Amino acid sequence: MRSLTPSIRIEGRDQPFIQGAYTNTGGFTAATLQFDLPLTYGGYKKLWNKEVTFYLDSVDGKPIFRGYIKRIKEDLNKVTIIAQDVIGYMVLGGNPEKAKIVLNDKENIDGLTAGNAIRKAIQMANLDSKISTDYIGDTTPSISSSRPPLRGTLGVLNIIKRLISRAIDDSGSLPRTNVVRVVDDGVTSQLIIELESDTDSADVKHVFTEYDNITGVQIINRKVPTVVLVNGEGGVASTFIHDGAVSAFDRNYLEVSNDALESPAECKDFAQKLFRANLVTQYEYSIKTFQGAYLNENDVIRIETDDPKFTGNYRVRGKRIAFSPNSYDVGLNINRKPPTLAEFIVQQDN
Repeated sequence: MRSLTPSIRIEGRDQPFIQGAYTNTGGFTAATLQFDLPLTYGGYKKLWNKEVTFYLDSVDGKPIFRGYIKRIKEDLNKVTIIAQDVIGYMVLGGNPEKAKIVLNDKENIDGLTAGNAIRKAIQMANLDSKISTDYIGDTTPSISSSRPPLRGTLGVLNIIKRLISRAIDDSGSLPRTNVVRVVDDGVTSQLIIELESDTDSADVKHVFTEYDNITGVQIINRKVPTVVLVNGEGGVASTFIHDGAVSAFDRNYLEVSNDALESPAECKDFAQKLFRANLVTQYEYSIKTFQGAYLNENDVIRIETDDPKFTGNYRVRGKRIAFSPNSYDVGLNINRKPPTLAEFIVQQDN
């Protein structure tokens, strides 16, 4: 099999990097690319906010990462460059004023679905030259940005998170959230909205086995929302608080909207289901491997083990790629519905 040749390009020009790492933790957080250039590299002090792309293979048509340089660190023998993707750019937009918009009774995103509201918010913030929404789509189920309306001076990133958190699909065995992530069309970064993959029915993108292509496993403990606020149709709402979970996990909030709910009792029942869904998917796992570099958040993979109760499908949450000019290795964060890998990991460690 032909070996891959990683490539880093600044403003489209290949760079003689020493080593680097791409990190994407998922959950609509900024992906980061950090890489080292030789100290002899000229002009590095003028690189701030320049576009940088990372290709796992120099012949790839689309980069794994497209972002903008945010920090530069110099030491005795190298220059370390740190770049963030468009989600990181959205925090400041190269200028603090551009990353926020004012929503009031005259200028707002009322009456739009979540996808169209996000598109308009990005345009209002003058960020559409960096962040495209040609493929954004909409949430499942579709929700209105007017319930309740957003008002005040708000960051675009917070607007997106608040809108997406309101849309919960309740058609399966467990409620599923919607995912916003970045894809690259070969020219620019695009935002898309997807329903969280159902690990029972989604197409499997890759298969990993404990002996062939998994080199390590680590447990990651997620925050569990212990206070769940649900808004229903016509202004009805309810809040579910699990006192025992608050004592165990602290007070973590989740607010969603579901227009199919018409009474406070229905809202409270739905809130309990959301709490249980998050509790049973509390743990994520990080696997080390030398495959799966092109997998994306929300892709479904399969883990095969000798013990059938630990074999199953898992959802990709994020990934990390450490690379040099001639090699790379991959780390994937994954989760799933129970049963989990926890007992399997304990068995392997004993």
